[in-house]
Amino acid sequence: ASCAACHQSGRQVEIMENPVLVEVTRGELVESIHRGAFALVDGDGQMVASAGDIDRPVFPRSAVKLLQAIPLVETGAAARFGLSEKDLSLACASHSGEPEHVRRAAAMLQKAGLDETALECGSHWPGEADVSRDMARRGETPCQLHNNCSGKHAGFLLTAAHRGEELAGYVGPNHPVQVRAKAVIEDLTGRSLNVDVCGTDGCSIPTYAAPLRDFASAFAKIASGRGIEPQRAEAARSLVDACMAEPFEMSGTGRACLKLMQAAPGKVFVKTGAEGVFFGALPELGLGFALKIDDGARRASETLAAALLARAMGEGEPALAETFAAMANEDLTNWRGTRTGSLRARLPER
Repeated sequence: ASCAACHQSGRQVEIMENPVLVEVTRGELVESIHRGAFALVDGDGQMVASAGDIDRPVFPRSAVKLLQAIPLVETGAAARFGLSEKDLSLACASHSGEPEHVRRAAAMLQKAGLDETALECGSHWPGEADVSRDMARRGETPCQLHNNCSGKHAGFLLTAAHRGEELAGYVGPNHPVQVRAKAVIEDLTGRSLNVDVCGTDGCSIPTYAAPLRDFASAFAKIASGRGIEPQRAEAARSLVDACMAEPFEMSGTGRACLKLMQAAPGKVFVKTGAEGVFFGALPELGLGFALKIDDGARRASETLAAALLARAMGEGEPALAETFAAMANEDLTNWRGTRTGSLRARLPER
């Protein structure tokens, strides 16, 4: 692949041009393309399949929420406050701001005597369009509970409350909540995360860039239980199991995470992130994956995630492999329902 030169921090960096992994057709012609990279890794850290530059650091965004929620379980906060599987799933969520999500986030905060004002994630309109329209008709405006990250932030606050830590400023990089979250990610990726790879996420917490190879390895450790300390493995697996059991809480109506996990109940954990990122784990197979679409297109990341699940299932789960393959090759229609083309993954040969 060709390389393009750019300047970063006063030095020249070579960036490899990633391959086309998803394409959109109209009629018989390719109309649009999406380049990207992915890594599919087993529990021993061996590469099962990959494409593109998997060593270039990428921001994981919301795809890493499960790792950020591990201290909620490890510290004993989840047990102390009696969190259910639905609560734990919401703590890993990029939810749609539907009524159930809002009620559950508020209820989680109430367990520690807190309310919406303790949150520091900011507010935005619900991702579910019908909910936003209904709110607007009633003259309502969104609060921080509608933020897609409110469940994660509720988990942060519960952990801080359990530990007797200052609650204000919990989103800051030096607050114990964020120090713990970073330490978990460093442990599982095997990567030191310093200020040079730190940015600020949409919900105001720090986000740290690392190679796709390392994120895929982190989720493979969680899936397989290998290369991870037993207590951490147990905490991570309890979160994975909660999300697989209650996928609506960590996503929402019609969302890709919900559809993919419902297609293979108890067999697949997946989590989307902004800017074309998608991570996942397959516990029965001991595999983890991480992908990034260069142009940040969500439609492409969702399609590629389905294609990777189809490849991972392989010959061992032919029916599921076929289901995911179909989800990775979707017909596109116009407003009259007429087929206009397709959205399809284009994985390289093994």
